[in-house]
Amino acid sequence: MKKEYGTINSGDYESKLLLPKGARSDKDEKLRLLESDAVDNVSVDLENVASGEDFSEDPMFNRKLEHPTSNFDTMIHLLKGNIGTGILAMPDAFRNAGWVVGLFGTMLMGFVCTHCMHMLVACSHELCRRTQKPSMNFPEVVENAFKTGPEAMQRFSKIARTLINIFLCITQLGFCCVYFVFVSANLHDVVKHYFFDISVHWYLLMLLVPMILLNFVKSLKYLTPASLFASILTCSGLIITFFYMLQDLPNTSTVKAFSTWSQLPLYFGTAIYAFEGIGVVLPLENNMKSPQDFGGWTGVLNTGMVIVATLYTAVGFFGYLKYGDQAVLGSVTLLLPPNELLAQSVRLTMAVAIFLSYSLQFYVPFNIVWPWVKAHFHSEHSKRLAEHATRTILVFVTFALAIAIPNLGAVISLVGAFSSSALALIFPPLIEIITFWPDKLGKNNWILWKDIAIVLFGCIGFIVGSYVSLLNILHPDV
Repeated sequence: MKKEYGTINSGDYESKLLLPKGARSDKDEKLRLLESDAVDNVSVDLENVASGEDFSEDPMFNRKLEHPTSNFDTMIHLLKGNIGTGILAMPDAFRNAGWVVGLFGTMLMGFVCTHCMHMLVACSHELCRRTQKPSMNFPEVVENAFKTGPEAMQRFSKIARTLINIFLCITQLGFCCVYFVFVSANLHDVVKHYFFDISVHWYLLMLLVPMILLNFVKSLKYLTPASLFASILTCSGLIITFFYMLQDLPNTSTVKAFSTWSQLPLYFGTAIYAFEGIGVVLPLENNMKSPQDFGGWTGVLNTGMVIVATLYTAVGFFGYLKYGDQAVLGSVTLLLPPNELLAQSVRLTMAVAIFLSYSLQFYVPFNIVWPWVKAHFHSEHSKRLAEHATRTILVFVTFALAIAIPNLGAVISLVGAFSSSALALIFPPLIEIITFWPDKLGKNNWILWKDIAIVLFGCIGFIVGSYVSLLNILHPDV
């Protein structure tokens, strides 16, 4: 027997867009998560709740969704939200850490990031009960945590929401910048091998106009076929990459077990960039048919993140073991044998896949900036011109950053250390402390001390990682 309840408004750009590149083959499902302003009309089957708990009064389980996602659907989205260009940079991360530190450090990073995702979901549930809202996105969770938290913090609710939006914007523009560099570097290698050699900056320039035109497409409905094609290319590219990495592996004694302390911040930046999927968590959980299956020891989140951490560790370890100190280019695809057609096809297919995925990452910063710009124009004609101008300027910003810093590994490390660490490691424990202050922080306040430790870890990575990454960009030969 099913019960139907009131409607839910997802409200912000995060529930519209923060989804993986080329998510799944169900076009309608993808568009619902990427573009819809509201989630409408579905019933939640409470008989399927394994725990037997009565959720009839819980607003989170009173969601009406037009196309609720199954556990498997959510798992696919979660995997795609965490697997992008970062996975191809993991051999470079292991080079900066050594294979021992990289092996255990990546698993530890995966554990901490997954725990922070659980924190965010738990805070969302608590705040939904307090405010009687069916769901919240990342900025809404932060704002409501401050609003309903300690009195001294309540006046900072709007500032906290704005801060999250700024970091989301910086992160996504950073991703777009990485995409520019990634596509250019891989195209450069293919053309150089078969035809002629010109600077990678020319490839960046040649990509500018196609990128702008691609992002003139307002509706992601028309980009769905391209996204699905990109997903297929990404999967095939990873399979072929593993095929090359696992051939003729040398002994572990041929690579460093431990690297220098000065290189560890670069490892941190790359690893945390790779694990940046926290923006996907709430939109996915908000749209599940059985949201109670998302958490738990064997829930969707843990299962998906175990797979992600295993893949990252495998690519990093075997990539570094295979190529050693050559793994300095920021993408393992650039290390594949240049004289083999199959290897060159991987570079080309991954370049095309990432190019087609740019629009999905671009959607977030545009939806942050556009409402502010739109408010300054009144006629429909002026709004259309302003929208095209805003899209062009934002794409040009990522192009300018890419052409200024064509070092793929350095860009990935900087984006990870500066913005990804803030979103994934600093904000979630702070939100948990504010949400459950003062009497719900465990016996002897162990949750408080645990969260403080994670915040300190994130802050150290944020400061030191950003500093070392900037030095690596300004003085790459030092």
